[in-house]
Amino acid sequence: MKQYQAYIDGQWVDPASGQWFETENPFTGQPWAKIPRCNTEDAERAIKAAWQAFDKGPWSKFTASQRGAMLRKLGDLIAEKAEHLADIEVRDNGKLKAEMYAQTQYMPQWFYYFGGLADKIEGAVIPVDKPGFFNFTRHEPYGVVTIITPWNSPLLLVAWKLAPALAAGNTVIIKPSEFTSASALEMMDLVEQAGFPKGVVNVVTGFGHEVGSALVEHPKVARVAFTGGEIGGIKVAEAAARGLKPVSLELGGKSPNIIFEDANIDNAVRGAVSGIFAATGQTCLAGSRLLVHESVHDEVVEKLLALAKTAQMGDPMQATTQVGPVTTRPQYEKILSYIDVAKGEGANCVLGGSAASRPECGEGWFVEPTIFTGVTNQMRIAQEEVFGPVLSIIKFKDDDEAVELANDVLYGLAAGVWTQSINRAIDISARIRAGTVWVNAYRVVSYMSPFGGYKRSGLGRENGQAMIYEYLQTKSVWINTNKEIANPFVMG
Repeated sequence: MKQYQAYIDGQWVDPASGQWFETENPFTGQPWAKIPRCNTEDAERAIKAAWQAFDKGPWSKFTASQRGAMLRKLGDLIAEKAEHLADIEVRDNGKLKAEMYAQTQYMPQWFYYFGGLADKIEGAVIPVDKPGFFNFTRHEPYGVVTIITPWNSPLLLVAWKLAPALAAGNTVIIKPSEFTSASALEMMDLVEQAGFPKGVVNVVTGFGHEVGSALVEHPKVARVAFTGGEIGGIKVAEAAARGLKPVSLELGGKSPNIIFEDANIDNAVRGAVSGIFAATGQTCLAGSRLLVHESVHDEVVEKLLALAKTAQMGDPMQATTQVGPVTTRPQYEKILSYIDVAKGEGANCVLGGSAASRPECGEGWFVEPTIFTGVTNQMRIAQEEVFGPVLSIIKFKDDDEAVELANDVLYGLAAGVWTQSINRAIDISARIRAGTVWVNAYRVVSYMSPFGGYKRSGLGRENGQAMIYEYLQTKSVWINTNKEIANPFVMG
């Protein structure tokens, strides 16, 4: 069993507590590694190191082009180790090797993209209406940034935040989920090889109540970036607000996947399966509410059942596996409890509805792909995020009702629209209150395109050119070219 150390100030160190905790393999249910149980002392040490690197260390003296070159080097190293990192991710979170490897292969693009943007941040000369003054703006990093990431796509979501934060000139402390910390620690070997100065990137592991508060509330932490559950996001926002710190939150969703009567039904059904059963439903953008026009409802359900029944469950390391285990035992129990709630509310379970007892699932935390029909939008199963392989099917009669149902939730992260009418595609995508709308597709993201939510799905955006400015502050500089000061008692 591997025993990891924390990564602070360019060194591998034991936790101040002298304690470790076990991380479990979701497929076997057995522990496979020990993770440092860090506490406030470790957090403060990491913050001190990050602040030193930013304020007085070599990082603040790097040019933007030098930072960009270092990010691109890190991208190259990640590309070389993509399969190794994917294997660690699968062992720790139970997602399919095919998906995790696709993510780690794609990860370098964030470091190439934002590395390329690092030296293209330009201020402006403002033609101010004050005679005798030269005014210009400059963009400057915040300082120390805390990054808090979840267990479902650990490294990819680190990259979403780490690349723009470093490109902007900040230093960083990463706090990964206690359930999936190993891959972030493994990546620090690559950070070292890329040549980042000590203190620029740090990883502190452990439990939120023991280490998280210090990483958010410490006065030397200037900004916080969080991806995770709604409750955790609210706590982070409240803690950051006490220090008047900017925070970005990428939280949950209850996303509608809408099939209109003119859709290519076969493609729409495949998109529905991808939207909820891929990744075992453990994605914030999962299309967990399938809204289906009443005229094609029965056809969609029939084809959906036929396809979903073919899902191969089992070892996520095997190429033939299509649905893997649930990442954590608490989440596994939560999903099963929501299935019971849906049955109690009167939803009709037409597929699955229980823990998987297939031989190929072994001792892992598996839930059968589950489909409910007869769901109304007022049921808890249609309103609350399950974060598992559970699909609720809701009928609608026309476009207006589809939009009303789509928007009638507290969340607004994503949506899917299946139609062959370009007019309908444009109209519906404009009326849905969500940060991302896919038309005749689902679960597509890119480092080039902004991602984030409306309503309780979060604050701010990630990815795209604008993202680097989320980690920069704008300063206005006024230079007086007058030979003498005018009336000092009157503002100029």
